[in-house]
Amino acid sequence: MVSSARYFVLLLVLLMASPLVLGEYAQQILSQAFFFAIAAVTVDLLWGYTGILTFGQSAFFGVGVYTVALALAYYVEGALGMAAAILGAMVAAALIGAAIGWLSFFDRASPIYVAIVTLALPVVFTQVILSGGAYTGSSSGLPIPVPALSIMQWYLISGGLLVLVAAVSYVFVSSDTGRILVAIRENEERCRYLGLRTSRLKIRLMAVCSAVAALAGSGYVLFGSVAAHSYGDFVFGTELVVWTALGGRGTLAGPILGTVGVNYVSAVLGGNLPFVWLLFVGFAFVLIVVYLPQGLVPAIGRSLSRVTRASRSPMSGRGVVAGAEAVRAAKPHVLATTGEETGTPVLELRNVSKRYGSLQVLDRVSLQARRGEVVGIVGPNGAGKTTLLRCIADGRERSSGDILVNGRQIAGLPPQACVALGVSRKFQTPNVFDALSVLDCLRVARSYRESTSLWRRSYAVELPEPALHTVHVSGLLALLHEPAAHLSHGAKQALELAMVLALEPTVLLLDEPTAGLTREERAAIGDVLTELAQGHRLCILLIEHDLDFVREISTRLVVLHLGKVLADGPLSEVAESEVIRTIYVGGGTRA
Repeated sequence: MVSSARYFVLLLVLLMASPLVLGEYAQQILSQAFFFAIAAVTVDLLWGYTGILTFGQSAFFGVGVYTVALALAYYVEGALGMAAAILGAMVAAALIGAAIGWLSFFDRASPIYVAIVTLALPVVFTQVILSGGAYTGSSSGLPIPVPALSIMQWYLISGGLLVLVAAVSYVFVSSDTGRILVAIRENEERCRYLGLRTSRLKIRLMAVCSAVAALAGSGYVLFGSVAAHSYGDFVFGTELVVWTALGGRGTLAGPILGTVGVNYVSAVLGGNLPFVWLLFVGFAFVLIVVYLPQGLVPAIGRSLSRVTRASRSPMSGRGVVAGAEAVRAAKPHVLATTGEETGTPVLELRNVSKRYGSLQVLDRVSLQARRGEVVGIVGPNGAGKTTLLRCIADGRERSSGDILVNGRQIAGLPPQACVALGVSRKFQTPNVFDALSVLDCLRVARSYRESTSLWRRSYAVELPEPALHTVHVSGLLALLHEPAAHLSHGAKQALELAMVLALEPTVLLLDEPTAGLTREERAAIGDVLTELAQGHRLCILLIEHDLDFVREISTRLVVLHLGKVLADGPLSEVAESEVIRTIYVGGGTRA
């Protein structure tokens, strides 16, 4: 988190202490801004932490406004009825949010898809309200009976609710689950290949944030006494996004500062300088976007960090523990069916083909692999090697043919389901979470095997012996608290390997794991892979252009060219065959 907990608490204390110096008019403006800030916090949870750009939180705010307004205007009265209406608004918003999430977060959905869906939501909401005529108040608004409370009381209620929502949100984003949200924002594809059901998590988050936005809308209509369609329209939804961006997304404190600051300044300048306040706010927005693209709070946090850096040790901070204590051995997870026990291959491909339109990338590829084998897959660029690994790791990729992992078909299964069958894939380019530390990356990878808390954060991780061995021999143990973005290329390669080994796979897919490594780093990776195959009986499929490295660790060699298997056999036979010389020396074509 960009701002530490103490700065966040300081901001909230300042917000609550402001009545000591501000009059009733300022308290009224701030009370309104506090309700808006609650909705902005939900935008930050979705956009700032999870990477879901949404313009629809205004619609859920409007659901809260109109559910309570219609209930009090026509159906219920008294404190109990009002409480039931607020609860009903939250439930309705949660159900609508879950439905929107179900429509938006299916696998392979583009990130822009949810933005388009949520962009349409406020428009639909506005049309429903305007078409309601006298029942909803249409464009004139719907007045309702409200509790007889003073401005000071409303200020304390709205401020207290904001503090409560912000505190719960802070605990949530600081937890193990909050760490997964950041991982999804950074690299959702990597999360899926780590076995995490990201769509399910995002749907649940959308439902909860929708309910909280409806709670804010419910409180606001009781404060304002009139329900208006503008509280759920597209303009308000865009303002929530702008306020979040101004303050700094991914900070929690930023959206609060942005919302409260813009609304208060707008109210003051709107009264004293009615013709220039919009110009002033717009000009300030442009300056912040250009010179502080991450928002105000991250800039303030960086300044404070520079001031306090000299008095803090590099390893200071809450929850930081030594490497040996932070990484421990875990009890191994045993799959129900393994190739060693049954005598059958753990991986079997039968006539697997892959086409992109008229382009045939794989053409009836068949091969088998057993535990303890390191199968080197070689061939020129464009031979279909990476596509072959993609088809094994994602059951939806192949166009035809059968792929069996541990005796089970993977046809139609997404990557996270293939992980459950024992498949782990390391990508050609190191694929880690740059915004997280090395330890956090390992903890996210281990989340598939271990439960994650909604309110606690673990500062240690239990890794299976292969992953633990990789961490030790690669030197990552001394870098556990370093951001992954600061690692060298070789360290990132080792980190990603440790992450996929944390899943305890039986089939390990490696796409050029030594690309860009030094000779010493190559030797270390080679020792790790040999130990994985011989000591832990993993089935490893290895794509590598370095034939010397392949000869050192492989037990079998598969030659792939133009999407077809040209040779498949023991290393000693295939490595010196005419096929290898023809492809790599004798002018084999590049597909």
